Amino acid sequence: MKGIVLITGATAGIGSATALLFAKNKYNVIITGRRLERLKSLENQINNNYETKVLSLNFDIREYNEVKKHIDNLPYEWKNIDILINNAGLASGFGPIDQGDIEDWNKMLDTNVKGLLYITKEIIPLMIKRKKGHIVNIASIA
Repeated sequence: MKGIVLITGATAGIGSATALLFAKNKYNVIITGRRLERLKSLENQINNNYETKVLSLNFDIREYNEVKKHIDNLPYEWKNIDILINNAGLASGFGPIDQGDIEDWNKMLDTNVKGLLYITKEIIPLMIKRKKGHIVNIASIA
């Protein structure tokens, strides 16, 4: 195996495609997401099509305590994360700013910005300890 990659927001779109591409290229993958059914479906797809290992972590990246708990409790063999793909994100509320919904803004900031910070804060010490690692941040116009 080439290493371990952790992908946030792996239950759809770019995250799912990224997980499949890394699995195809013989990386072990940690996939995360809020939607358990989609997470399990992706896990099954990887297990059935690629000779790699997959670990699913079901949590909401907006909740720091959930992020911390899942990273702190990674099985030993999954702690050597080589690549973090910060992909989790969403868009909410598309009206003009003067008609914007504060809850939409909070949901987007909590996911797209704070979630990225939360997971990165927990993964970086693992990379520093090993003196290696890469972090890729994916953003949207949201």
